[in-house]
Amino acid sequence: MEPQKARFFPLFTAAVLLAGAGWFGLYYLVTQTLPTLGPRWLFFFFTTLAVSGTMLPLVYFFNRRFPSKPPASGAVIIRQSLWFGVYANLLIWLQLGGVLNLMLIVFIAAGLVMIEFFLRLRERSHWKPDEAGYE
Repeated sequence: MEPQKARFFPLFTAAVLLAGAGWFGLYYLVTQTLPTLGPRWLFFFFTTLAVSGTMLPLVYFFNRRFPSKPPASGAVIIRQSLWFGVYANLLIWLQLGGVLNLMLIVFIAAGLVMIEFFLRLRERSHWKPDEAGYE
């Protein structure tokens, strides 16, 4: 049984909710709070929501434009958009520590791409016998 392709409307709804909550939370944190410990952790949480929700339609578009076998399900598309949120948080965290440089940006991006590549390779490698040949 082939996995279903992801449909746009449920993912668009998730994207609007994630991006809306994330960007509103970031706006509120930046304008209304002091940078103490709790709001700093909320900053990273809302950054994950905002970046993931913003990237979700773009990731959906790329998965439709460049289809794979098996086709990307909704869970795969959400996972791939979450990688963008994790990447943004890592870059912000490293910039706050003053250790971010161009090579680190490239190596972290390459590492996350490789993780996703191996996850997709694992999904593709599951053996599924043809339905027609086994009755």
